[in-house]
Amino acid sequence: MIRVRRAGDAALLVAAEGRADALAAAIVSQRYDGVLDVVPGAETVLVTTEPGRVDLAALAERVVALTLPEARAATAALAEIPVVYDGPDLAEVARLTGLSVAEVVARHAAAEYRVGWLGFSPGFGYMTGLDPALAAVPRLAEPRVRVPAGSVAIAGGLAAVYSSTSPGGWRLLGRTPAVLWDAERDPPALLSPGMRVRFRAVDETQNAPAAIAPTGEEMGRRDAGPTHEEMGRADAGPTHEEMGRGDAGPAGGETEPGAAVEVIRPGPLATVQDLGRPGYAHLGVPRAGAADQASLRLANRLAGNPDGAAALELTLGRAVLRFAAAARVAVTGAPAAVTVTGPDGADRAAEPGVALTVPAGGLLRVGAPGVGLRSYVAVRGGIDVAAALGSRSADVRSGLGPAPLRPGDLLPVGPPPAGPPPAAPRPGPAGLPGPGQPAELRVIPGPRDDWFAPGALALLCGETYVVSPASDRTGLRLDGPALPRARGDELPSEGVVTGALQVPPGGRPILLLADHPVTGGYPVIAVVASADIGLAAQLRPGSKIKFVRV
Repeated sequence: MIRVRRAGDAALLVAAEGRADALAAAIVSQRYDGVLDVVPGAETVLVTTEPGRVDLAALAERVVALTLPEARAATAALAEIPVVYDGPDLAEVARLTGLSVAEVVARHAAAEYRVGWLGFSPGFGYMTGLDPALAAVPRLAEPRVRVPAGSVAIAGGLAAVYSSTSPGGWRLLGRTPAVLWDAERDPPALLSPGMRVRFRAVDETQNAPAAIAPTGEEMGRRDAGPTHEEMGRADAGPTHEEMGRGDAGPAGGETEPGAAVEVIRPGPLATVQDLGRPGYAHLGVPRAGAADQASLRLANRLAGNPDGAAALELTLGRAVLRFAAAARVAVTGAPAAVTVTGPDGADRAAEPGVALTVPAGGLLRVGAPGVGLRSYVAVRGGIDVAAALGSRSADVRSGLGPAPLRPGDLLPVGPPPAGPPPAAPRPGPAGLPGPGQPAELRVIPGPRDDWFAPGALALLCGETYVVSPASDRTGLRLDGPALPRARGDELPSEGVVTGALQVPPGGRPILLLADHPVTGGYPVIAVVASADIGLAAQLRPGSKIKFVRV
């Protein structure tokens, strides 16, 4: 029997009596218009759509009427993964199971596992076959902000290896030098559904030169990105002398051929973003893209680009950019002071939210916003960096796409679209609350609201929550009243949507944003309306939130 629940205003969560793989295959085969991703989990399939484009009730009727194909035979391929068993949770797992640490290691290494599905992050394989003595080990009450890539973990009857540095709530038993995901490799994922996996215990000598996580230098520019707290404060920017001078050139409303943007100062965190990479969630690849898509779209329209052109996302502003050629530019999102400096050193204040021209050799400064968090800089022609899986977006959690920007980076600009730039409307009020005022986010009861005690949803919508400093592009961690559960068991991992309010056992909700994992094992009590996700992405640490049920 196929059962359907809504997961917000643009997605369905569908359960099918242990036939999730077959159901996902059947949905994909129909090629429904407007469906972006089909994500199988342990017992469910998440079907995400373009907001406002699909009648979810009609789609649910079509899905329920599907005839499921026969299950596909599993491959017999075997992957052997070496493990140094020195994880921080080994002693706690031993306590929870009544085993010794040595027995925990022996039982974990003796089992043969099968990869059921990929999710959470690119290349992250959920493995069945865990020893029954370890199967009852639950997730952490509060997930860690960062789990190093290569961490070998168990939780909720499953085993896994973290394929990238990310947040996570599984119990860590050890570490492996095996690389689970490499976008430059073909195929990029080490594991695939149906594959058999065995773990082999090794000591540090055998394992050299691997470590539980590479250092920042070893990771190069694939770090998961700083939290808002870690970004802290940056200075206002370089002097004219530090920035040097560019050659003079003609000004105008059109970006010149061969244009490029040099990053003089990126601010606390600057990335290239477009509308993301939908269609790969079944491989564990998040859509990512601009955290505030409405502001990105507006910046592109003002600059004369298609909505999905790549632009710059600035976190807390304080960026300085040099333009080799004259360019049409627009700055939107969190309102910040914008200054254009000509090649002669003269400054001209510019208004955010309108199209402006930066002359050849000129500089664009974007200051720190007084309210809001993320500003967007679009250049006519778009930022023309190399695409990864069809998108130029930087996924700072999983390392896909271009790395966060650094001083000296040179960003190519694509050719301008044919014809004159179209007229773009002036932006309306940003909707950002004033200092001390709570932001109102509309929420729809979630697909797992029945996992919570009576009154939990009313508590969520009746109290004020505060954005924690541990928040980032993955999600907003919220401080406030704990939401009590009605069930104490573990939710089998399933697909989750942007805007979902996941609730770990500790009761404090996490609002998922652009770089969130594809799947998760915490129940979703509510989902933020699609139209309000951009506002959520603009909330900085200390911001207050009032949830309004719709």
